[in-house]
Amino acid sequence: MTEWHAIWYTSQLLKLIVAATAAEALSYDYSATIECLEEPLKPQYGGGVLINPEFNHGLNGWSRFGFAKIEERVSKGGNKFIVAHSRNQSYDSFSQKLYLHKDKLYTLSAWVQISKGNAPVTAVFKTSNGFKRAGAVAAKEGCWSMLKGGLTVDVSGPSELYFETNNTAAEIWVDSVSLQPFTQEEWTAHQDEAIEKVRKRKVRFHAVDADGNSLSGAIVSINQKLTGGFPFGSAIANTILNNAAYQNWFTTRFGVTVFENEMKWYSTERFQGKEDYTTADAMVALVKKHGITIRGHNIFWDDPKDQPSWVPSLSPDQLRAAAEKRITSVVTRYAGQVIGWDVNNENLHFSFFEDKLGKVATAQFFQRAHQLDGRNTMFMNEYNTIEYSGEAKASPSNYVQKVKEIMSFPGNQGSTGIGLEGHFGTPNIAYMRSAIDTLAATNLPIWLTEVDVGQGPNQAQFLDQILREAHAHPAVKGIIVWAAWHPQGCYRMCLTDNNFKNLPTGDVVDKLISEWKANKLVGTTDHDGFFEVPLFHGEYDVMIRHPKTNFSMTKAMEVVPHNLQEEILHVKLYA
Repeated sequence: MTEWHAIWYTSQLLKLIVAATAAEALSYDYSATIECLEEPLKPQYGGGVLINPEFNHGLNGWSRFGFAKIEERVSKGGNKFIVAHSRNQSYDSFSQKLYLHKDKLYTLSAWVQISKGNAPVTAVFKTSNGFKRAGAVAAKEGCWSMLKGGLTVDVSGPSELYFETNNTAAEIWVDSVSLQPFTQEEWTAHQDEAIEKVRKRKVRFHAVDADGNSLSGAIVSINQKLTGGFPFGSAIANTILNNAAYQNWFTTRFGVTVFENEMKWYSTERFQGKEDYTTADAMVALVKKHGITIRGHNIFWDDPKDQPSWVPSLSPDQLRAAAEKRITSVVTRYAGQVIGWDVNNENLHFSFFEDKLGKVATAQFFQRAHQLDGRNTMFMNEYNTIEYSGEAKASPSNYVQKVKEIMSFPGNQGSTGIGLEGHFGTPNIAYMRSAIDTLAATNLPIWLTEVDVGQGPNQAQFLDQILREAHAHPAVKGIIVWAAWHPQGCYRMCLTDNNFKNLPTGDVVDKLISEWKANKLVGTTDHDGFFEVPLFHGEYDVMIRHPKTNFSMTKAMEVVPHNLQEEILHVKLYA
C-alpha cells in the first residue's frame, strides 16, 4: 500500500466513524486565548481529525517536513510536545498528512512556542493546488501562544499540515493541535444558533383588561423600527447632497453610516490653517435629520500618501503642533454627534506619525481623543486582519499586540475598540471566524467598518457569506458596507446603478435587512392571555386589539440584550 493510499484509507475510516457518531451536531468553539501561558491548554475538539494531537504517543502521525530534525520533548511539568530544530529554511518543520474534503470548513488551533526571541509562526497546508496559509501567531520564547485559524476547502485531495517561521535560528515547538471539519450545513447551524442567543431575546406579552384580568384571543401586532437593534449601514459620499433619489434609497434602509472621505484631514484642511467643514457639516445634518448615527472616520491616517499635501514636509515639532490642532478641531466639533472614532487609520500597515513623532504617537492620539470625547469608543481600523490569512503585519495576533500597547498608555483603558475594514476578494469564511475569535478574547467591541467584495461573478454571493458570518459572530457589534455611490463608479462595490435600482449586491443587503428585523409579526394570546416570541434587539411599535371589544392600543418598547437575572422580557399590554 502506498503512502497516499494509506491516507485515503484512513480518511474513509474517519468518515465512517464521523457518520456513526453524527447524531448530534458538533457545536463550534468560539473560545481563544491571547495570553502567553506556561503550559498549553488541551486541544479543541480533542484534536479533531488529527492523529496524536497532544504527542502522548511519541511522534506517531507526524513526520519531518523539509530538512529539520524533529523530536518529542517533555516539560518540567510532564507535558509532551514536538520540536523542530537544526532548521535552515523557514519551512523546515514537522507535518501531518491528511485528506481534505471539498466544501468543508476547517477550524484549526495549536499552541506554539519558539526557542529564541519572538517571531510569527504560520500554519500552512500544502495541497495539490498550492500552499494555503491557515493562520499565524506571534510566538514567544518561554511561554505558549495559541494559534487559531481556518481553511475553506474548494478542492478535495491529499494535504500536509506544517508550521513555518522565518526565524531559522529558533526551534519550533508545537502542542495541542486540532483540525475540525464542519459541513456548510453545520456552519450555518452555528450561525443560526448564535443569532438566537446574541441577537434576539424572548419576549412574553401579557394582555389584560382594565381590571387586570387576562385576555385570551387578543391579537398582538409587532413591527420593528429602522433605528435601534443591530447597527448595519453603508458609507456615503458627498454625492448624496442635493440628490433626492440617493437620499431616499439610503435613508429608508440604514440606521448607521460613515463618510467615505469628507471628515478626513485632507478634506477638511487642504491648505494649512484653512479649515473647511462645510461638506462634512452638511452630511452630518442630513443623516441626523433621519435619525441615522455616524462613525467618525478618521482623525488621522497613517499612510504617508494620504496626508494633506502640506503635512509631509513639516518638522517633528511642527507636525506635533499640527496634529494637536487637527485632533482638537475635528473631535470637539463632532463630539456627541458620532458613535466612535477611527483614531489612526491602518496603523499596523503604516507608521507615518510614529516615525516622525515617536513610538507612542498613536497611543497619545488615543489618549487625547478620549480626553476630548470621553463618552466614545476610540477604534483601531485595519485591513487584511480577517480578509487574508497570509499577511503577518495585520494578523489577529499583531492586532492584539498593538491594541494592548495602546491600552497600556494612561487613560486608554476601557475606551478602545477594534475596527476591521473587510475589503475581501474570495473570502475564507473559516479563517474569518477564527480571526474574530482571537480578537474577541480582548473583550473589546468589534465592528466591521468598510465591507466590500472585489468585482467578479461571485461578488453578491461572497458579500452574502461575509455579512452573514459577521452578523452571527457573538463579538461583532456593528457592520458598515463600503459602498458610497459615485456616478463614475464606486470604490470597489456598488449596491445600485446610477438610477438607484438595486444591483445583485443591493439585493443581498435588502434581503439581510429584512431577515435581521421583525417585520409585521402577528400573534394571538393563549388561554391565559400570554403570547411569547423571540425578537431581535431593537425598538418596536406593538399594537394590541381584542376582537370582542374592538379596542386597540399601540405601545412603543425596546428589546435589549438579556441579563443573567432576566432572560425573558415581560411586557404587559392593556386592551
